[in-house]
This record gives sequence, structure tokens and C-alpha cells, in this order.
Amino acid sequence: MIIGIGNDLIDIRRIEATLDRFGDRFISRIFTETERTKSERRANRAASYAKRFAAKEACAKALGTGLSRGVFWRDMGVTNLQSGRPTLQLTGGAARQLARLTPAGHQAQIDLTLTDDFPLAEAVVIISSVALPGS
Repeated sequence: MIIGIGNDLIDIRRIEATLDRFGDRFISRIFTETERTKSERRANRAASYAKRFAAKEACAKALGTGLSRGVFWRDMGVTNLQSGRPTLQLTGGAARQLARLTPAGHQAQIDLTLTDDFPLAEAVVIISSVALPGS
């Protein structure tokens, strides 16, 4: 059962300008260490950061809170499964909100898709609840 859907579209040039203007201050405020490491290795680091920024916005929408009620930027981090498929790892207020949304006897599943085609980057997040065995 779907319990949340969010999407976000961002202009990569906006992230480029923010990186130029605020640099590490912006990066450390918004992104997890894993996201920073991955994005800094990319040839087009601005597009990589833009996709991750869009994923955080989309996730906040799917959680139904936006970036408020205890949900902060670094509470949502883009990671990859062993298969390479992207997903989100939630901590702090985002994890607490996810727990509130997830029905008893269910486990949350977060599906994430990322894409970019200059000058745009997009992310779509679908949060589903999956019944646990024996529930």
C-alpha cells in the first residue's frame, strides 16, 4: 500500500550557483557524508548534488511534512543498494515520521528514481508499506 508520494524538479544551474557562492557551507548543511563523497567523485558534481537535493525534497513531500516538524536535510540521505539501485536512508525526524506513517505489522519500503538532463534534475519517491510475514 502506498503511504506517500513525492517528486521534485530542480534546475542544476541553481545548485551550481549555490555551490559557487556557499561551497562547503552549503554542502555540509544539506548533504550526508556518503552523498558528499559520491558527488565529489563525479565529473559533473553539480548535477549529482542536484539529484540528491531533489530526492530530499521529494522525500520530505512523501513524508507529508516538508522540511518541518523535526525533519531536516541530513535526515534523508541518498544511498545505493548492493544492486546499485538508489534509495533513501532516513534518520532522526525523518525516520520518526516514517515510523508514524507505517501501519502496525508493516515495514516501510522507499523507492527512489533519479534522473538529470541538463539543465534539469528530477527525483521521485514512493513510500510503501509492506506487510510483515505472519501479520
